Amino acid sequence: MRTLQPWKSLKLSLKARFNLENSCKMKTLHFENKDKPFLWEKNMSCLKMWKRLLLFLLAILMMTGCAFGTKAADKSQSKSDTPKSNVTATKETKGASQKPAEGKLMTVKLNSGYDMPVLGLGTWTQNNTTTAESVYFALKNGYRLIDTARYYGNEKGVGEGVKRAIADGIVKRGDVFVTSKIMPGNYNNAAAAIDASLKDLQLDYLDLMQIHQPGSNDKAVYQAMEQGVKDGKLRSIGISNYYTKQQVDEVLSYAKIMPAVIQNENHIYYQNTALQNYVKQYGIVIECWYPFGGRGNTRDSFENKTIVEIAKAHEKTPAQIILRWQIQAGYVTIPGSANPQHIAENIAVFDFALSADEMQKIAGLNQQRRYENW
Repeated sequence: MRTLQPWKSLKLSLKARFNLENSCKMKTLHFENKDKPFLWEKNMSCLKMWKRLLLFLLAILMMTGCAFGTKAADKSQSKSDTPKSNVTATKETKGASQKPAEGKLMTVKLNSGYDMPVLGLGTWTQNNTTTAESVYFALKNGYRLIDTARYYGNEKGVGEGVKRAIADGIVKRGDVFVTSKIMPGNYNNAAAAIDASLKDLQLDYLDLMQIHQPGSNDKAVYQAMEQGVKDGKLRSIGISNYYTKQQVDEVLSYAKIMPAVIQNENHIYYQNTALQNYVKQYGIVIECWYPFGGRGNTRDSFENKTIVEIAKAHEKTPAQIILRWQIQAGYVTIPGSANPQHIAENIAVFDFALSADEMQKIAGLNQQRRYENW
């Protein structure tokens, strides 16, 4: 629609000189210049003419305002109609099983009060050089959870990847949730192990520190982590490879700070829902390593008939179906990879959801079968 330009119609009326002598029965009614007074005769017909002129001016001003308002409204509508880019960003939710907005990385609220992304990057078996690259690529592609451990020997690589991503403006420190673990060889000096991890990671604090596996000095290790929380070095603490109610109860018997996370082997053939249901009362979240069964065992999961059929129905890969199932089942999952294609594929699971029937079918695949024995 063409925009009105009402001020052009005022050119004759607003020039330095205008004359209404032919319309008004009076000798003079004009501006000679800025210095001469405005002269008029008191005449009724002239007053009527002035009334018409004022109404005309008022109408022009109203049309000008409407035209401006219409233009502004059109501009606003144009902005609102412009598609927004689908930027991956952490979004707080009430639970890990809640369906997210399309493309948004979900988080779960830990019993420590902090938000933890429900999907992250595992770094087991990667060296420092490879880890630095995979961590950087993951953060650039929307990941916000990075998992490592003292035992992996790649904390320096994780630190370099995070540092580079921060320097490039991809993330801020507070955007990234970094997890590490105290290995059994350091159980006799857990406090020093915490400091060593922070140094290699080049971080002031860790978002989550865990006991890597049950040992002979678990209580002292756990107490060292609790002190780390008090000192501001750790935000949340947890345990890893504790699979039974009895093992968890032992930790709870001396814990003054509740474990926030238990990281265990978990996949379609080993779901351990009994432990997950038990620890829910404490607000403890189960985190899954080996979501595909681990290296050398992934074909068992990727070629499973049920998984393949569901993947075809959603036009997704078997890996994406498994990760989506774990998220909807209330788990946190950390698939490990140094392959950029796989890293990008694994996070593309927030634009669809599995049905209740599909979730039930996958739950039916559980065999309580583990691939590892630690």
